[in-house]
Amino acid sequence: MALSKQQLKDMACAAIDNNRDKIIEIGDAVFLTPELGYKEFKTAARVAKLFSDLGLSYREGVAVTGVNALLKGADSKLRVAVMGELDAVTAPSHRAADPVTGAAHSCGHNAMIAALAGVAYALGTTDIMRHLAGDVALMAVPAEECVEFEYRKGMIDEGKIQFIGGKQEYIHLGEMDDIDIMIMHHNGPEREGGVLGVAGHTSNGFTAKLYQYIGKASHAGGTPHLGINALNAANIGITAMNFQRETFQDKDKVRVHPIITKGGDLVNVVPDDVRIETMIRGLNMDAILDAEMKVDRAMEAGAYAVGAKLNITTLPGYLPIDMCRPLMDVMFANQQQVLGADKVLYESEPMAGSTDAGDVSYLMPTLHCRFAGVEGLMHGNDFEISDYDIAYIAPAKCLAMTVIDLLYNEAATGREIVDTFKPLMTKRQYLQEWGKLQ
Repeated sequence: MALSKQQLKDMACAAIDNNRDKIIEIGDAVFLTPELGYKEFKTAARVAKLFSDLGLSYREGVAVTGVNALLKGADSKLRVAVMGELDAVTAPSHRAADPVTGAAHSCGHNAMIAALAGVAYALGTTDIMRHLAGDVALMAVPAEECVEFEYRKGMIDEGKIQFIGGKQEYIHLGEMDDIDIMIMHHNGPEREGGVLGVAGHTSNGFTAKLYQYIGKASHAGGTPHLGINALNAANIGITAMNFQRETFQDKDKVRVHPIITKGGDLVNVVPDDVRIETMIRGLNMDAILDAEMKVDRAMEAGAYAVGAKLNITTLPGYLPIDMCRPLMDVMFANQQQVLGADKVLYESEPMAGSTDAGDVSYLMPTLHCRFAGVEGLMHGNDFEISDYDIAYIAPAKCLAMTVIDLLYNEAATGREIVDTFKPLMTKRQYLQEWGKLQ
């Protein structure tokens, strides 16, 4: 018997509610075992076990730690990917930080995995897929947080990956070749007025930079005049870079935030090897490339000033996200239904952060929507899940409901979105453009 779209949505929500405790359990378990990008082996194993327990066809080890499951519909007119991110950031003083690595889920990616689990329960334990004219790819993707540049550059040099970001690697490996639409969510603090969900936003792109100053070691107390202080070069470079900030235009939301990852070896030796990592962010590539030129020039000035050498490595960062408005409209309606029309804000204010979902958005219709249910500072030591229903359960329901909207009635809504979408790049163009930086 044919079921209405709303009946299928009700079925999905009921399945999620029936498995609420399991969804919360996996979200909390991930929160307590944080791992950095391309190292998320425990988290990936947990996702793989879930897919196995549900009897889903899945693959492990995609882009090192990714896990993909496929649910087939009654027809395959379209394929929708639902993504969740596996990795954490570093916040060593967080209560749930890994004592060895300092990793902590103060980014909310554990809520993404909880929501992905909820979608798996909704679509993998019911007959909903038999009423849909498309397939669903559940993707637990590694390495969204762009950290540990030197480590990832080492992985690139060893041929283990080609890109620093997990979704970028998925594109490179062809994992997105048969995907027509990608949807996902992220959690963040509530807006003023108790707003619980935000339909979508834009975000910065960036390039990733490694600066290595090479000086000359000497006794720091006895013969400093015989050395070349690489740390002094770095300090001058960063200072010169800071004097560029007045040239960055507000409309471009340029952000440059370097850290010194190595400042020397011993206090009584003139530092001869000093390393800096930074991201150079902006809302558009012209602004990013302009800022990159200025930052490189400033860093070179630091080396010139003291007679040091400077090695500059540029890695492909992430592209600014190009949000698909028709997908936002579909999600917004579902957020209103689940959370209440007075609790949801349709927002498109630019966000100065970055995500590799931006890279996917250049190739296909992409939704990166927002939910609340958390408190504390993003990437801070006080970040916590504050409301399971909003952080874990509501995103699962809204993502599953959006899948149903896209694939119901011969996938009419999804096909209309795909047919009217104009990609900013082909996959070939994407790989060529980012390849120029490698």
